[in-house]
This record gives sequence, structure tokens and C-alpha cells, in this order.
Amino acid sequence: MKLIDQLIETRFWALMLKEVSQILKDRQLLFLLLFPPTVQLLIFGFALSPEVNHLKLGVVDYSNTPASRELVAAFTANGIFDRQYESFSQRLLGEQVRTGQITAGLVIPPDFNRKLSGEETAEVQVLIDAVDANTAGIASGYTTQIINQYSRGLDPDRAPDPIEPRVAILYNPGLNSALFFVPGVLGLVLTLTSSLVSSSTVVREKDTGTLEQLLMTPAAAWEILLAKITPLYILLMGDLFLALGLARVVFDVPFRGNLLLFLFLSSLYIFVGIGVGTLLATVVRNQRQVVLTSFFINLPLIQLSGAIAPIESMPPLIRYLSLLDPLRYYIEITRGLMLKGVGLEVLWPQALALLLFASLLLAISIRQFRSQLS
Repeated sequence: MKLIDQLIETRFWALMLKEVSQILKDRQLLFLLLFPPTVQLLIFGFALSPEVNHLKLGVVDYSNTPASRELVAAFTANGIFDRQYESFSQRLLGEQVRTGQITAGLVIPPDFNRKLSGEETAEVQVLIDAVDANTAGIASGYTTQIINQYSRGLDPDRAPDPIEPRVAILYNPGLNSALFFVPGVLGLVLTLTSSLVSSSTVVREKDTGTLEQLLMTPAAAWEILLAKITPLYILLMGDLFLALGLARVVFDVPFRGNLLLFLFLSSLYIFVGIGVGTLLATVVRNQRQVVLTSFFINLPLIQLSGAIAPIESMPPLIRYLSLLDPLRYYIEITRGLMLKGVGLEVLWPQALALLLFASLLLAISIRQFRSQLS
């Protein structure tokens, strides 16, 4: 007790109480310390999952017999594959895989039932989109397991196996994980850099007191903000070219699409990042709050984008929340252009989403910035 009494009487105790009192009075700091970690823990706990479920499956059943329908039902019975598309054209099925509308395609030949009845080996073809090498590897393993289990159910003692799968790994035959992660990391780099740099640039005006000097300049608010945005845009485009060069030289990531279209859509996303950073700078007071708040915003954007964990494996609520994530659309654009070579005829929904996000965020940030100057 004597030791505790001596501690209470020291200057250290008085200073510590003062700091605690200041922290308790700073409601914004308490919000940043309590709310973001809680939300992030909930989001990450649901979004990060090693399981692969609800893969989109397309089916071309040339046989159209009870045996072929049972095979399709075996694929969709356990929730790993969800039947999304059915056609009688193998070419259209391949196009569905190419455009990303399905993850896997199952082609059952017309002689499927005849070979099973004649104790011959029936071949089925499986097309797998291997842009995500991890998902493709797991899907390939699931495919083989499902077909083998179905074959054993037909005749456990039959040799050779009644059905032989022919699995075609598309767009990433070597299952190189870098081809999936590098385009995603490119989007992450642009997100973090554009938001942090733009927010820090505006907040620095508050810290140094030069924001008041801008009020004295004979320029409109949009001119002041445009003068800040333009150099940032040029620097961020330089970062984009640097990232593309590293992806090609170091990781051997191909670029199969239209470069001008990629640069245009990347410009839209850079404006999204600048809009997020500028809006963030108008609601915080100093550099410390910029860093804390940016982590609260950027980490959920990253985790919900599909850059690390497949969106298909997330719970339905998280999948719906990811529709509000502009990074999701940009990563779909980078992977589609770089790895598959698709064009605007496929990527127009993602491009339209980026245009809407960029317009909305820039409009709100300009309005907030103008209100601060006035």
C-alpha cells in the first residue's frame, strides 16, 4: 500500500492521468480505436476462407440421358459447384469461361451412355478458368474426386474406370500463382498510394497553416483542387507503368489485352483513389488521423476485392457488400485484360462502375473541399 501511495504522488501518475483524460475526451480517437478493429475483425473473419465453394459451373450435355444428368447432379450436390449455364454448344461454353461468367465447364459427349452400357471408358471434358491458380487447382482436384466417386457408384469392381475426365486448364496452364496475385497487387498498390498520397497532400495544408493562405489567392476552389490532383495523377500513372514493367520482367505476367483501354480504365481508378483520399482529408484534422482512418477504409477494400480470397467463397452478405468496393471492379479489369485479353464488350459493367465511383467520390470531395475553403 505504501508503494502504491508513493506511485500516486509521483509526477508520472499525474501525467498519465492527464493523457488518459485527454484520450477519453477525444471522441474521434476513441472511435478510431474501437470501431475500425471491430468491423475489420468481423469482415476478415468471414471474407478470409481457405475453402472454395459455389464455383460457377456451365454444362454442355450432348448425351442428355439419365446417366449424364446424374453426373451433373453429382457435381452440384455438395455445394462446391453451382450450375449457372447450360448450352448445346461447346464453343459458347468456352466463351463463357473466357468472359468469366463461369469458372468451370463440363462437356458430356453424345456417346456417354452407350460407352457406359458397353463397359467402355467414357470421356468427359472439363474446362477450368485457371486465372486464380489456387482455385483452379482445388477445382481440378474436386472434379477428379467427384467423377471417381460417381464411377465407383456405377460399378466398384470395374476396371478400367467407367469415366475418364479430360481436364483443360485455361489461361494459366502451369497454375502459376503469380499470374493471379500480381494483377491484384497492382490494384492494391494503386489503392494505397493514391488514397494516402492525396489525403496527406491536403492535410499537410492544414498542419502547416497554408490552407488559410489559399483563401487569399484569386482562384476558385475547383482550380485549387485541380492543381493538387493533376501532379498526383501524373505520378500515379508513373507508378502504374513501373508496376506493369515489374509484372512483366520479374514475374513474367503476360499482357494479352488492349493497352490503351487498360490505361484509360486505370486512370478512372486512380481518380477513384484520389477521390477517396481527398474526401478522407476533409474529415480528419492531422496526419495521425489520416493514417488511422485510411487503414480502416483501405483494408476492407482490399479484403472484399477478391485480390486475396475468392469472392465466391465468401458468405452471401459479404459478397453483396463487395459490390460497393471499387477495387473489386478494377481487379476484374486487370485480370481480364492482362490474362484473358478480353475487351470493353466484356468489361463494360466494370468500367461503368468505376466511372460512377470516380464521378461520385470526386463530386463529394470537391464539395467538401470547397466548403472548407469558404
